[in-house]
Amino acid sequence: MTKSMKMENFLTKLLFYAGNIIIGIIFVSPLIWMISASLKPEAQIFANMNSISTFIPVQASLNNFKEVFSRLDMLQVFKNTFVYIALILVLDLLLNSICGYALAKFDFKGKGMMLNFIVALMVMPMEAIMLPLYIEMSQLGWVNTLAALVIPFVAKCFSIYMFRQFFCDIPDELLEAAALDGASPVRTFFTVVMPISKTVYATVFILDFVAHWNDFMWPFLVMTGEGKRTIQLAIQVFFGTQPIHYSAIMAALVVSAIPMLIMFIFMQKYYIEGIASSGIKG
Repeated sequence: MTKSMKMENFLTKLLFYAGNIIIGIIFVSPLIWMISASLKPEAQIFANMNSISTFIPVQASLNNFKEVFSRLDMLQVFKNTFVYIALILVLDLLLNSICGYALAKFDFKGKGMMLNFIVALMVMPMEAIMLPLYIEMSQLGWVNTLAALVIPFVAKCFSIYMFRQFFCDIPDELLEAAALDGASPVRTFFTVVMPISKTVYATVFILDFVAHWNDFMWPFLVMTGEGKRTIQLAIQVFFGTQPIHYSAIMAALVVSAIPMLIMFIFMQKYYIEGIASSGIKG
């Protein structure tokens, strides 16, 4: 490799990494500002917004976090949120993976039509069915119950499609070998398919966790009891009391973001692999 080619290769890599760093800073800057604002007194939050000093808390303090925990029963709020999300995740990962596996590896009448129907439903926004879904929950007497939060979100077209795309790439020879060893289709799924599908399970797990952790509208409609509030409903307490203290709001948002950040840090490897292997194929 000539000297000019080495220099060109070096400049290409330099531009590539510099561009990624700049883009990364742009995307992470709101999070950094939110953390900085949560440590500032109210009067300093919107000061010096046009300079880099806005990201630096000069008089850092944990008083805003003390206010959040004094005004909210965070232990109960986190418990409510984790319980309902855990139920959704367990049922989603189990049932939708089974549906995706059936669409990927079994032949039955109406399979193509069912797959087309699932893909078509993926583009339907939640807002389009929210009112009839609420009426249904009301008629069933499920308003202000855990069932109203969980049952409507057990079956997800996007999750089924993600699992189906991943399972299509599993060699049929592997399943045939399991069948020759005497494994039933159910046993093959749980002992062979699931252990080699960690990436797609992690991907669906992350997408579901983030979606329901940040969900506000549906819990706002169906959960009316103060002791049953999820994290996003609890944060609204700071917006409904005058005067609005943005320092406390930022502290509450930081607290609510911590579980998502921890989850993504530990599962980002599987998330990237899952998106690459199942999200863009087929």
